[in-house]
Amino acid sequence: MLRAIIPVASVAVTIFALADCVQTKDDRVRGIPKWAWIVLVVLIPWVGPITWLVVGKDRSQGDGGQPGRAPRRQGPLAPDEDPEFLRKLDEDIRRERRSRERELRERQAGQESPVELPDDDDPEPGSPPERKPDDES
Repeated sequence: MLRAIIPVASVAVTIFALADCVQTKDDRVRGIPKWAWIVLVVLIPWVGPITWLVVGKDRSQGDGGQPGRAPRRQGPLAPDEDPEFLRKLDEDIRRERRSRERELRERQAGQESPVELPDDDDPEPGSPPERKPDDES
């Protein structure tokens, strides 16, 4: 089992270092030219890949950041931190509410009919007049 792990680890480290070397921009390669690093990584197992990973690539940030750390993004990280996004979202919500209110008013106006409700003072047609308490005849 141990005999299989060492060659697999060697191939894995070599592939990782080779991919990293190929993807690195030429201005970030230190020491020798990029093509020489590729030859070194491929032809000398363990030493080539480990040397590339340790000293072959300039890992410092151009903005003075710490080596090996990704630069911090400028601006909002999430949509709810972006004032422009929030303003547009608020406008969209208000526009949608106005549209719904207008549609509701139009529907209500279309459903209303000119039927008048009877007043409480006027008797319904065909009903006897109400008697007042002072009429005792």
